[in-house]
Amino acid sequence: MKEDIIVEFKILYEGKGEIFCKNTPSEMRKWTKNNKERTLKDKRMNIKEAVRKFVKHGDYVAIGGFGHVRIPMVAIFEIVRQKKRDLCVAGHTAVQDIDVLMAGGCVKAVDIAYVVGFELRGLSSVQRRLFESGQVKFCEYTNGALAYRLRAGAQGVPFIPVKVMLGTDTLKYSPGKVIECPFTGEKVLLLPSLNPDVLIMHAHRADKYGNVQIDGTIVKDDLQARASKRVVVTVEEIIEEEIIRKEPGRTIIPFYMVDAVVEQPWGSHPGNMPYKYYFDHDWTEAWLAAGRAEDPTILKAFMEEWIYGLENFDQYLAKLGRDRLEKLKKAEVRK
Repeated sequence: MKEDIIVEFKILYEGKGEIFCKNTPSEMRKWTKNNKERTLKDKRMNIKEAVRKFVKHGDYVAIGGFGHVRIPMVAIFEIVRQKKRDLCVAGHTAVQDIDVLMAGGCVKAVDIAYVVGFELRGLSSVQRRLFESGQVKFCEYTNGALAYRLRAGAQGVPFIPVKVMLGTDTLKYSPGKVIECPFTGEKVLLLPSLNPDVLIMHAHRADKYGNVQIDGTIVKDDLQARASKRVVVTVEEIIEEEIIRKEPGRTIIPFYMVDAVVEQPWGSHPGNMPYKYYFDHDWTEAWLAAGRAEDPTILKAFMEEWIYGLENFDQYLAKLGRDRLEKLKKAEVRK
């Protein structure tokens, strides 16, 4: 007679952090089976339509890129313009993007790894005020920890055993659980999987079906796409499927994961798009200065001028002017 073998984890320590994303891999698998397109469907649309259709109030949002690099600012501005509310955000490498979302009143909670700091420019007063006042909740991780959570979500497992954060105070403010490994007896940290409701990301190119190519480092966008229910991709250009097929190895994210493809040149501005255009330091410094002002109307006026008062991103680019954009292009693409 075959006996059942039961292995019980011995929990040695539990962090006190809150899990903001309630989606589970099992639910994700069922949802994907019933809702995702598997045919070669034309997914081109404008950013207004994509945000209206795929970003809902209360969603858990993942953001592509890293810091100020290859961030989906065209989508960020539109989310703010449409006044999406009660979003939870994965802030593993978020700077300019999450700052604008928080200033727009869109965010209720953040999984923190790298936020608030604007590299050498110092801290964001916008985020600091909202976190310290308790208006926006947060839970602490490291960059590696959030990436591991996404890997678990992409693999369809409910948790992942890791060694990161052990022996740190960051663990204390996370929802991680330290166990005794049933094989070695060592201490191991279990982190819950992460399956966002929607990923918004910016890439160099895609075809109309959603086969996406990225030049340079992909950071964790491949994991995020595999872990997320919906994927909205903005790109510098939409190219023909035949070109994509010539170099299939360059396709980082395949069409069946993508729900919307939006062609928007300069869509990462004021961020850096590798091999395309450089950071717009002046815009970011002006943004930070407005956020640091004691008078809140100064930030409101800045957002009215650059976001609310414009109908779309093309008007934003026109306001920047061709000469300014060309300087950023020359700064990045030096010959």
